[in-house]
Amino acid sequence: MSPEQNNKNRVQLLSEALPYIQKYTGKIFVVKYGGSALKDPEIEKSTINDLVLLNSVGIKIILVHGGGPEINQMLEKLGKEIEFEESGLRKTDPETMEVVEMVLHGKVQRRLVTAINCAGGSAMGLSGRDGRIVIAQRHSKTGEGNRAGEVKTSDLELIRQVMDLGMIPVISSIAPDEEGLAYNINADTMCAEIAQGIQADKMFLMTDTPGILKDKEDSGSLLTDLSIADLRALISDGTVAGGMIPKVEACIQAIESGVGEAVVLNGLEKHCLLLETFTDTGAGSLIRS
Repeated sequence: MSPEQNNKNRVQLLSEALPYIQKYTGKIFVVKYGGSALKDPEIEKSTINDLVLLNSVGIKIILVHGGGPEINQMLEKLGKEIEFEESGLRKTDPETMEVVEMVLHGKVQRRLVTAINCAGGSAMGLSGRDGRIVIAQRHSKTGEGNRAGEVKTSDLELIRQVMDLGMIPVISSIAPDEEGLAYNINADTMCAEIAQGIQADKMFLMTDTPGILKDKEDSGSLLTDLSIADLRALISDGTVAGGMIPKVEACIQAIESGVGEAVVLNGLEKHCLLLETFTDTGAGSLIRS
């Protein structure tokens, strides 16, 4: 393909994106980023550039991040056992909680904020500790001593103020209880709570699978258009299990609370956010009321 033809194709693609830009300008997208995509520098750079692009065309972005693989890597270095409960939640004793906070807030978040700023955007790192954005409590599905938490209350005014400044809030899924004790909240759950509280137009859960699969061993069994009833049936019959349960429950919570749409999509696929936002076919599994 000649350079001239290549340039024409680019212009055509930009022209076709115009209706979507007009549709979403001024809307709020809450994006959860995590999984193996965080370990791939090229994928991470592509994702950050896409977030800055979306923000540049007038879409308000809130980025909520996990960091499970990097937490596991650090725990292995320290000789700590990695355990998860049947609910898919991490078993988090006080020592593990220190590692979680160090990795999520001290390492992953700093890297993401720096990357957004270097890509021409403007980002601010936050956690539940800042401005009492989130107050946590021990998760109802865990035992005594487990620092896996859930949201008790939230106040998202600080997030709104950061967005009003044209910045991207980058939020780690850590929050204190009323006494200041830190809890590890599942990042998908944190994302849903923020999307619900801010009344987002769209919530994206970026993970390391193509989306919600009918057969987890078959990437071609992607379920692309789902309702809340469909999701509940998939949990009931065991199709959705393990770490996918918190993601699906987060989607149900968000949609039932007024979020426009939720999408579970493959964060390992370059430009998946742009494909979902600016094309008819979209990407991943779309959940609507």
